[in-house]
Amino acid sequence: MSGSAIVAPATLSTQPRRTAARRLRICYLVPGHGLLSTAGPSRNVLSLSRALASYAEVAIAVRYRLEDRPTTEVEVIELEPERRPRAAIDDSATRDMSPLEFLRYLARLRRFVREAAARFDVFLEKSWILSGHLSAYGLRLGIPGVPVENVVPSAARHREAGLAKRVRVEAGRRLAGPALRRVPVVVAETEELKDAIVRVWGVSPERVAVVPLGVDRGLFRPIAQETARARLGIPADRFVMLYAGVLDETHTLDGPIEALMALRPRGIELHVLGDGSRRERYARMAAMTDGAVILHGRVPHELVPWWIAAADLCLAPYEPRAFATGDLGYATMKVPEYLSVGRAVAGSPSTRMRKLLRDGALGFLVDFSRESWLRFLAEPPSREQLAVMGRAALAHPQPSWDDTARGYLEACERALAAAERRM
Repeated sequence: MSGSAIVAPATLSTQPRRTAARRLRICYLVPGHGLLSTAGPSRNVLSLSRALASYAEVAIAVRYRLEDRPTTEVEVIELEPERRPRAAIDDSATRDMSPLEFLRYLARLRRFVREAAARFDVFLEKSWILSGHLSAYGLRLGIPGVPVENVVPSAARHREAGLAKRVRVEAGRRLAGPALRRVPVVVAETEELKDAIVRVWGVSPERVAVVPLGVDRGLFRPIAQETARARLGIPADRFVMLYAGVLDETHTLDGPIEALMALRPRGIELHVLGDGSRRERYARMAAMTDGAVILHGRVPHELVPWWIAAADLCLAPYEPRAFATGDLGYATMKVPEYLSVGRAVAGSPSTRMRKLLRDGALGFLVDFSRESWLRFLAEPPSREQLAVMGRAALAHPQPSWDDTARGYLEACERALAAAERRM
């Protein structure tokens, strides 16, 4: 269904009233992304929407699809299908927008909120450059919305993109604060992110609900390493490191790749799954490692657990400057997925990573600088030690998407109750 199929604008007098006999109707509005099932943000939206569909009527609204094949069992609304790019390196839908184009798109989003009021009881608004704006706008119309935040942005993250980009990010961050302070409930994916939302945006702590993201336990499950390596053609004697995720400014693989360039250790390989703005840069560096770094590009999502299972050590290389407080606030879905397959993790030092890795029981905190990785790879942990850590990870199951869906439903009910009190 495209944006043109949305019903005519609704007034407050025609907004539907939910009854006990009807399931909640939720629109997951994703302003800053297209829909690309292999990209992390899209995968999270799809996974949550599928889980929510067990409890509510759910539709996803995105700017456009970035692949033609069906990607979800729930309805997908394309707001601007005519503006779909011919090619995309990720699911970002606002990259390189001119100010005029952004204002035009913002008007289209506000119109969608007005028009869709007759179809939905509540909105989820995924974080974007104007986080909370659409929820605050809808609240004025009596349409409850729940902002879903996964990061408090930092202009430093975009240092490679130039001054104009950094100014836009900083302006968006400043505008988001007043909007988020007006809505009755904001969903944060981690306790660390809640603290950042309270500190940076001034949102009252009691208005921030922490709902962890889930893991698809049917997909990310224990798989024997020898079975995975046989399927993928990886020799049994190799020490294999793996990174699976977007190649962008939020993550940095420079340190381990530069260490492999310098040390050229025999039998150690780094396999990289994913695409993004830094892929060409990493490809140039990989060409100088004598085959120790292999870039695979995007792989089908159902194959990712097999690659994780084939690895000895999985990487979570976050760039601290990407976060407003300098500390990782992300839910970092790759780490729970790594752990759910039963693999040890090397992650960037942070409060969040320390909790996930249980103070070193399930992996290592390693600064992703060249010097740190030179030291780490000069005397790497044994494969036997890493296997023990991986088995320990399986003793601490991660939340499921069903757990997450129930948390989001509670947040939606809070927003509805608050909207009803205003009327």
